[in-house]
Amino acid sequence: MSSKKENEPLSRVDSKQELYHGRQFAFVVEQVTHPNGVQTEMGVVRHPGSTVIVPLFEDRSVGLIRQYRHAVSAYIYETPAGTMEPGEDPLVCAFRELEEETGYVAGEMIPLGKTFLLPAYSDELTYVYLARDLKKTAQDLDQDEIIDVHCLPLDHVLGMISSGDIIDALSILSIYHAVRYLG
Repeated sequence: MSSKKENEPLSRVDSKQELYHGRQFAFVVEQVTHPNGVQTEMGVVRHPGSTVIVPLFEDRSVGLIRQYRHAVSAYIYETPAGTMEPGEDPLVCAFRELEEETGYVAGEMIPLGKTFLLPAYSDELTYVYLARDLKKTAQDLDQDEIIDVHCLPLDHVLGMISSGDIIDALSILSIYHAVRYLG
């Protein structure tokens, strides 16, 4: 999971204060002593982890969602993703989030890797999956989710990345993981 060398010292947390605890993450301020002796204050988003899924249909089209994101005041194209429940297995989360957000269930969920997106200030670890053998069911959106599902040819999706129509980093990363896997 990390590039830490064996016996390499880590920062020491001298104190911490939780400033916010929400549904998906907490924000804490930690007083830290780094391995080089420097003391500093660090703001950290503590997150239970998440999954991101690239739904791939038989015809090599990709299931994208177009979702409203308040933080950026925009609708953006994304691959389905979601936060793990406490103690939830990433694979279970991937199956759950795929169906909730897209209304599809996968017969096969292939792990493609994992990533830290913002390790400068968040411990969120995201597991990346490719979903195949998709069957239509029904979306089960949270009350605050505004999501439309779009099935688009993979080449078109790659063009949307190049043109800037897809600008969500996690979606871009997951799509490129899928392309690498598919060869």
